Amino acid sequence: MVLNDRQIAQYEKDGYVSPIPVLSNAQANELRARLEKTERAQGGALYPAQRSKSYILFKWLNDLVRDPRVLDPIEQLIGPNILIWNTIFWVKEARSKSFVSWHQDTHYWGLSNDKVITAWIALSAAPIESGCMRVMPGTHRRTLRHEDRYHDDNMLTRGQEIDDGLDENDAVHMPLAAGEMSIHNYCLAHASGPNNSSDRRIGISLHFLPPDTKQIVGAWDCATLVRGIDPHHHFEDAAVPSCDLDPAVVAYHEKASRALSEVLYTGAAIKDRKL
Repeated sequence: MVLNDRQIAQYEKDGYVSPIPVLSNAQANELRARLEKTERAQGGALYPAQRSKSYILFKWLNDLVRDPRVLDPIEQLIGPNILIWNTIFWVKEARSKSFVSWHQDTHYWGLSNDKVITAWIALSAAPIESGCMRVMPGTHRRTLRHEDRYHDDNMLTRGQEIDDGLDENDAVHMPLAAGEMSIHNYCLAHASGPNNSSDRRIGISLHFLPPDTKQIVGAWDCATLVRGIDPHHHFEDAAVPSCDLDPAVVAYHEKASRALSEVLYTGAAIKDRKL
């Protein structure tokens, strides 16, 4: 197994563990090249809807979410039965002002389970300078107050931000080399700053669920079983691409992305559709 007893205890106590080696530098560069090939073919960037539920669109990503190097530590933390619910691309251009404000995902994802895990994989180096993720240890054990602030440079859908007296001095940076992964509980307060480096900061967040999880906000949702069994079937089985941007799954992905957007904007005063 990948995680030792100390790391598992840290995850339970602090809500995160990092870094975890997953891909070689060459493998990370290969996946980055595949992503950037798609971006170039589309004028230089992914379309907004392609950022989320992207494992339905890209075969290389559908393969990655099933990779034992990714799933083995997830199994150690949530058990042998694992669903992939969502994946999101997080791309900050060089010298970009884009940031992610302090927030807890549990407020917005409509999921019933506090065991949901986010694995964040770096396809480029993600040092402090490039705006790596920061976390507030232990905040996964309490619910914090949020406000929607809709800042133009905020990468979050609603500009959601914790308004509950967080002390920045308590924050822990989680820098990653290309190919490394961090793991955090989705209840944990986390954020990231602007990219002040000369290279793009490219990462993918992978969101894993135990199968007893339910979608309790949206009327419909999908996920894919990537390990073990699913005795509950609370989510529709997501379509699986046979190639990148498989025409057979594009319409299905649009449905899934639209349903996710409805969940994320539930109760919002403004819906700017960043996803």
